[in-house]
Amino acid sequence: MTGLSRYSLRPIGNLDSALQGVEFILATRIGELVMTRQFGGGIEELLGRAISVKLMLLVRQLIALAIDLWEPRFSVRKVSLFGTVDEVRTGSAHLVIQVDWRPKALFGDFTVERQLTFSLGLVDGRLAANPL
Repeated sequence: MTGLSRYSLRPIGNLDSALQGVEFILATRIGELVMTRQFGGGIEELLGRAISVKLMLLVRQLIALAIDLWEPRFSVRKVSLFGTVDEVRTGSAHLVIQVDWRPKALFGDFTVERQLTFSLGLVDGRLAANPL
């Protein structure tokens, strides 16, 4: 056990805790947390802008940067967006994120155990990360 699920308050493992951390990071606006103003993903600040290739590249870069900054158990290798323009507009597109999994990074050991791929998308109106 590493932590508790923020949805069920049941114990979860290290990987599930890290995925939950990614969900929290990307769902948090920069400046939203009082004691850590710089924490967050910066994605919500882009909502409402006209969809363009530049915007999608910026979103991918912000996601990779936020994960690298705030979740030490992951080191991002690649962020890919899957979906049509209409799926992006309606929020039904999803991201596939490839990372190096470093399970002991919270203790200062940044040894890569394996590569991991997970998807990120909306499930029941909330951001959800699921291993592939």
